[in-house]
Amino acid sequence: MAKKSTVASVLAYEKKLVPSDGYMYGTIWEKRHDRAQRAPLKLVEKSVRGTISNRLKGAVKNDPLKLNAEVEKPNLQTVDSCALAENHDTLHLHFTLKILGGLQEPSACNSPEFLQKYQRALSEYKANENFAELGLRYALNLANARFLWRNRVGAEKIEVILRDLANDKSWTFDAKKFSIRNMRSDDESVKELGSVIARTLASEEDFLMLDVECFAKIGLSQEVYPSEELVLDKGQGKKSRVLYEVDGIAAMHSQKLGNALRTIDTWYSEYDTQKRVIAIEPYGAVTSMGRAFRSPKNKEDFYTLFERFIEDIESLQSHERDYVAAVLVRGGVFGESDKD
Repeated sequence: MAKKSTVASVLAYEKKLVPSDGYMYGTIWEKRHDRAQRAPLKLVEKSVRGTISNRLKGAVKNDPLKLNAEVEKPNLQTVDSCALAENHDTLHLHFTLKILGGLQEPSACNSPEFLQKYQRALSEYKANENFAELGLRYALNLANARFLWRNRVGAEKIEVILRDLANDKSWTFDAKKFSIRNMRSDDESVKELGSVIARTLASEEDFLMLDVECFAKIGLSQEVYPSEELVLDKGQGKKSRVLYEVDGIAAMHSQKLGNALRTIDTWYSEYDTQKRVIAIEPYGAVTSMGRAFRSPKNKEDFYTLFERFIEDIESLQSHERDYVAAVLVRGGVFGESDKD
């Protein structure tokens, strides 16, 4: 007889890090704090003729005549692009981030017995770790501007300004001083922000609303990279690259910003060899690499650790508890079906 699962069959958690879409503007670095100097970035449609560059079959690549015939074929594409104006050298990205408490109550749970065990385990986690490490890591990803993604590469200067408007508090960071390849920082401002975030996550119903402004000096007229839309139909006459915009302003998806903020996992076993911080995922999935770094076979996945978290939290190491808590902050549907 199969062992009865300790997890409720209906179980879901709402995400506790809730970013808005990010809006993109162009400005001048020396006048970046002057709102009058900012201009919304627009998408521009381009039609280009590319070359054949895909891997060819042996019959073609080994025959010069056939290869020439393939090269002569036009590779016509219509794409969206986005760039700063000729008199602007700085990208301004603006979004808001809401951080919520209330993890003690799942958004859906059909087992009072499980709920009692879960709340007891979460109380023990709060008593020992109290989201301190998670708060620090989320704060560091705000300070280092990881959310810029490709726009961060090659930037000469990056400034991040965070405002807690409800409490008239602000933090300013030089993002270039922080690495995105590890999750360590002794910066006192990062620690202060991290403690505020941790306190909010540990609360029963509190919330924190942050206004986030980021300025990246990337160069006059340089290309910038909004989010790219998923194009399912790439038929004849369709654009091969569609960028994201909101009301005519180039933008980044809230999901992409959220993914950057939860890229805090250095606890998986291959980190020492990979030296790559990955996003918090139940199986440590990194789609760009086609890898799942947290295999159930190695008992590193969320579901294995979550059952131990519920039944015997003392059996988990501190970093394993933090990982489980981070997945709960991420949110998702985690119920276990009675069916095999």
